[in-house]
Amino acid sequence: MTTVKKGAGNTMKPSKGDTYWADKYVINQSSAEDAIGHIRSGQRVFIGSACGEPQHLVRALGAVVANLKDIEIVRLFSLESTPLTRIVDQSEAHQLNIRSFYLGSGQSAQLSRNARFLTPVNLSAVPRLFRTRQMPVNVALIQVTPPDDFGMMSLGVSVDITLSAALSADLVIAQVNPRMPRVMGRSFIHVDDVDIFVEHEEAVMTMDTPPDLEAADAIGRMISRHIEDGATLQISPGTTLRAVLLALADRNDLGVHTQFLTREVMQLFAQGVITNRKKGFNDGKMVASAAAGSDYLYEFIHDNPAVEFYPSNYVNDPGIIARHNKMVALNVAMAIDLTGQVAADALPINNFTGVTGMLDFMRGAAQSPGGKSIILLPATTANGKQSRILPVMEHTAVVVPRGDVQYVATEYGVVNLFGKSLEERALALISIAHPKFREELLEAGKQRQLFSPKRSLGESIRAVYPLKLEETLSIDGFEVTLRPAKPVDARRIQDHFYKLTQDKINARIFKERTRAGRAESTALAKIDYINNLCMLAVIGEFGFGEVIGIGEYQRDESTDMAEVGLSVTHHWRGKGIGPAIFKKLAHAARENGIEGFLTHVPEANQGMEKMFAVLSYQYHRVSLAGGEDEIRARFDDPLPEPDSRKK
Repeated sequence: MTTVKKGAGNTMKPSKGDTYWADKYVINQSSAEDAIGHIRSGQRVFIGSACGEPQHLVRALGAVVANLKDIEIVRLFSLESTPLTRIVDQSEAHQLNIRSFYLGSGQSAQLSRNARFLTPVNLSAVPRLFRTRQMPVNVALIQVTPPDDFGMMSLGVSVDITLSAALSADLVIAQVNPRMPRVMGRSFIHVDDVDIFVEHEEAVMTMDTPPDLEAADAIGRMISRHIEDGATLQISPGTTLRAVLLALADRNDLGVHTQFLTREVMQLFAQGVITNRKKGFNDGKMVASAAAGSDYLYEFIHDNPAVEFYPSNYVNDPGIIARHNKMVALNVAMAIDLTGQVAADALPINNFTGVTGMLDFMRGAAQSPGGKSIILLPATTANGKQSRILPVMEHTAVVVPRGDVQYVATEYGVVNLFGKSLEERALALISIAHPKFREELLEAGKQRQLFSPKRSLGESIRAVYPLKLEETLSIDGFEVTLRPAKPVDARRIQDHFYKLTQDKINARIFKERTRAGRAESTALAKIDYINNLCMLAVIGEFGFGEVIGIGEYQRDESTDMAEVGLSVTHHWRGKGIGPAIFKKLAHAARENGIEGFLTHVPEANQGMEKMFAVLSYQYHRVSLAGGEDEIRARFDDPLPEPDSRKK
């Protein structure tokens, strides 16, 4: 039986006195029912977060809460092992109120019915509410490991806001569970800081693995080239394992600083992809504030010196996040509108997406050296009937303001919205929407004055970006990306033309261009990637790169031949860029059923003939009237084998 005395806020507390911690641990042991009996009407009770929820204590609370009045439960968004919200709904006297810290939109079915309980706040700020007693905690129900030889107990899978709540509470009741993993870092609380101990062994709560989704897999492939070796990652639990592996499995020396450790992180560590050697801060350590996953994950973090958990006011502090090298924040969104406003919510496949930490990490990553934030979302809802890219965010709360959004990825592509106008943002987002929704999004954008009334996307309105054509070359110390053009490239294409003299434009581009106007440049970006393909060579940061080379083919459906043209900025000629683009065009054209290439050039032009010579097909050059030549090659007329030519 515990001995008690008056504590802060009129809470009855077990006596601490000068008792040795080991004796205190024995003296203050209790049953769950007796421990919960110390809770009084009108008190605020904190429950340990997420998978760290002390289920045995919560069940005991649920059994007696009807006898208490005006109790307020405080917690992070919960898995609800005991349905306290149902007890609230059934209570006519409102004996129980629930306050959940959650920064999502509260629009999903499981949230909307309990939206009144949500308190939107960034996770990094919650511990301050407790410490300053702006939100005083009267009782904290937590779950810990058994004490070690020094009286220290680990909070295990849930440090986040739990440590601050426990250290600030008037009364701390701990469920001591030998199945809770012991985690390194600032995850420990001493026996002297706990008032009542309830020993009860049970399985720690787990989180189901999100199913592998085709859209998520495609998104993983899309973002892979945007994550560099040596980057430090925050990975939202909303991402699927296979998608993360597709994006990261071939990277080296990645680091982790994240809100939740998940199975994906464990597997990448096991594969040697994550080493934490080049984080630039907390090197050698995976840092998080909680774990959400399977028993295998909990075994992995138990006494693992490579893993350290810290409170959320440290892990989610944008200033701490920004100290890491190449910090990349990967977060799952529920929707985004054409101006870049983002909604996030818990998805049916997991309960943690969007939980209060997204904005902290996005802002921290944006300030990191070489850092970036990437929003991931499938282009449509699960049934494919609605676009997740919306004309405007009308009935859904905005979680991420448009000014904080950088990269956005769907299965149809990746765009960078940073520094872009509303028109450029809308165009970029339409280009990665599902093709069947692009036309209506374009019309909606026109109605909202985001586009001029005559704006068109041509064939690109239905085109699917061919990621397989992307390739990165290293030339003279620069990374040169070869990729298909996108609708958002019109301005960069225009800039390229203005850097060329008129004779170079006419000599290199098959359609005579009298000026490098917006309409002409936009036309090159309005392609279907099959009958009309424009390949670019780009240097510089994604979304702000400089076009240093352009190649295009256009199919003549009457002959199934394609007219082709090429242009490379003067400074970059002779470095292999032209041939690389030309080979890409030929490979794509043959795959798309085109039978060959032809072009018309002035008699003096030798450059295009050299391009045809790099292909594995015989070509023919014939003179036409007016000082013009035609160069033609068919893909069914390969060059003879070397031995045949010698004969």
